[in-house]
Amino acid sequence: VCKGFLDRFYNSLKDKHSDFSMATIEKELITSCMDTKGKEQRLCYYIGATSDAATKIISEVSRPMSAHVPVSKICEKLKKNDIQICELKYEKKLDLNLVDLSKMRVAELRKILDSWGEVCRACIEKTDFVNLIKELAPKYTLTNPKSDL
Repeated sequence: VCKGFLDRFYNSLKDKHSDFSMATIEKELITSCMDTKGKEQRLCYYIGATSDAATKIISEVSRPMSAHVPVSKICEKLKKNDIQICELKYEKKLDLNLVDLSKMRVAELRKILDSWGEVCRACIEKTDFVNLIKELAPKYTLTNPKSDL
């Protein structure tokens, strides 16, 4: 998660700004962490880029990034400060075309909906969840062929 998120962040910085000052990087990191969810949200919490974070080690990211240090080296350095950062892993992807939704647990079906940012308020039975996922699947699988589980 660390390498993937910071690599995307670094590339977006290269596209937006020519100025790689620590202040700019910290401001952009906090801004980009507002839109994250799941494991990436947890990473932002660990480095202190969220408002409710207990620690602030955001400078451990911005300082080396301002010197264009490779993302893998930044993540290795973060590991020394907080081992939990390296333990964050993306959950495996799920192909909705290959999976029988009716054989999944309700908790797994809820996770699919959560990853899409959807909530099933009127769902009472498992079939309600399955039907809603099948209904919403075209909307989310066009841009993202696989869904997080």
